Amino acid sequence: MPRIAIITDTDSTLPVELAAKYQIIQIPILIQFGEESFRTGIDIDDRATFARIDREGKLPTTTAPTPGQFLEAFNAALESGAESIICFNISCEMSATHTSAQQAADMIPGKRIEVVDSRSCAMGQGFMVIAAAEAVAGGATVEQAIAAAEEIRGRTYVFGALPTLKYIAMSGRVSQLAAGMAGLLDIKPVLSLQNGKLELLEKVRTQGKAWARAVELSVERCAGRKVERMAILHVNAPEKARQFEALFRTALPCPKETIFCEMTPGLSVHTGSGMVAVVFVTAK
Repeated sequence: MPRIAIITDTDSTLPVELAAKYQIIQIPILIQFGEESFRTGIDIDDRATFARIDREGKLPTTTAPTPGQFLEAFNAALESGAESIICFNISCEMSATHTSAQQAADMIPGKRIEVVDSRSCAMGQGFMVIAAAEAVAGGATVEQAIAAAEEIRGRTYVFGALPTLKYIAMSGRVSQLAAGMAGLLDIKPVLSLQNGKLELLEKVRTQGKAWARAVELSVERCAGRKVERMAILHVNAPEKARQFEALFRTALPCPKETIFCEMTPGLSVHTGSGMVAVVFVTAK
């Protein structure tokens, strides 16, 4: 265990192997189907989640990890040799996870545990966590590691496209009638991260145009700068993720490696199956 432990939640969408590489601990978001509770990345994934949603015609609820889950992780890290802890959580605009983590930190007086609201989610949060872990590996202090994560947040953007409004309608965010009309008209929403929340930006016709618009918006945000890091997110759509990556690469100078990752149920229940998105960090 590094002298500064880095902890986050599974809404960071960090693939397991990547988290292991950087010795990052992930606390699972909870998915609730009625009285049944499942831990993201342990008991349930996107495929199982949407198989059940489509079978039952109802969305599950998502629940922040309990303070007890964070407390257990904090104590384990300290017992393994960590001198201090930095815990990055999904934006407080989207979840109570940050509050749970802070409550757990308050239960361990005398130890330095910094709980940071990422103001982001998915690999936007994930890239912050990686930046902090890289800084720690290079000998950074707690303050320097947090500063490295917050600096990279200012250069991180998220754009994606939803194939349908069906699942958003199930959540009540749009009416069933509006969702049905959108399906008839082949309208595909474009989404982005705005002020710490995933928001629908625009509605365009056809998947091709939605993808093209997401790429166009990305080009605008890059403003001539190269893409330093990138990840492609998807919900049960690995082939579409590869196709979207190829389209993105035709428009912008990108790094050799792309991180492909599932959205994970804590977030995917809010976007729906078939979603693809890019999360990228521009060069300074």
